[in-house]
Amino acid sequence: MGNINNITEFIFLGLSQNPEVQQICFVLFLVFYIAIVLGNSLIVVTVVSSHHLNSPMYFFLSYLSFIDVCYSSATAPKLIADFLVEKKTISFVGCMIQMFWVHFFGCTEIFVLVVMAFDRYVAICKPLYYTTIMTRRMCGWLVVASWLGGFLHSLLQTLLTVGLPFCGPNKIDHYFCDVHPVLKLACTDTYVLGLIFVVNNGMVALISFLVLIVSYIIILVSLKSHSSEGRIKALSTCGSHITVVILFFGPCTFTYIRPSSNMAEDKRIAVFYTLVTPMLNPLIYTLRNEEVKSAMRKLWTKKMNSDGK
Repeated sequence: MGNINNITEFIFLGLSQNPEVQQICFVLFLVFYIAIVLGNSLIVVTVVSSHHLNSPMYFFLSYLSFIDVCYSSATAPKLIADFLVEKKTISFVGCMIQMFWVHFFGCTEIFVLVVMAFDRYVAICKPLYYTTIMTRRMCGWLVVASWLGGFLHSLLQTLLTVGLPFCGPNKIDHYFCDVHPVLKLACTDTYVLGLIFVVNNGMVALISFLVLIVSYIIILVSLKSHSSEGRIKALSTCGSHITVVILFFGPCTFTYIRPSSNMAEDKRIAVFYTLVTPMLNPLIYTLRNEEVKSAMRKLWTKKMNSDGK
């Protein structure tokens, strides 16, 4: 069975078969994707351009914004284009490549969020050692470790999926190539492999989520010893992180911690963590952060002055 593979392309069933709904979704998701690219790119440009935003917190925030753009770009352009065509196809090779990028960027984002929580823990709970621990070298290594972790995670399950036999049918009940819907099309027993994927995906998300929750509980408890001004500033920063963590990890953990039984439900939930959360992240971080808003205003003023000259 391992050598049987007469599938050269897959067909996505997409989010809806209704032409009117697809037209509405085309406009809606196009707006979402443009907002994701512009909003997150603005944060990256602002952090890179501003001398005031040179702390590790903003260094990690710029990487999170960059990953959000990459993560959404792995699914959104294909999804948006498919709303305009009746037959939504993707080649077998293209499907495996898309699966790799989705899980590579998704897992990397998980690790970056964990790193950001560690940064806040050191800043609030170990303030005297913050500059000693969170050096530029340490920050660089933490980012590299996040990328490497995401790469190994994605490479493992992509290689396992590529080795499966596919002999039909070839219709994927989703809008992008994900492990669970693709696994259902393999013409062999995939029960054990399905469990491996649940552990590989679900446990990474669940353990990371628990680590984040515990770290923020420790941070909140330690704030009792801070001044009221310091407490308000720390709560504002941590509040943004906690909001992003809940929005991303909630639906993501729900999808991957169990074997999929309802694909229609799973693909609707997937819209939330592949498109909605990356779109909301820039708003969450800028609306609650005066330093970022101030840097954006200065960047805009500088651009206007240069254009006026």
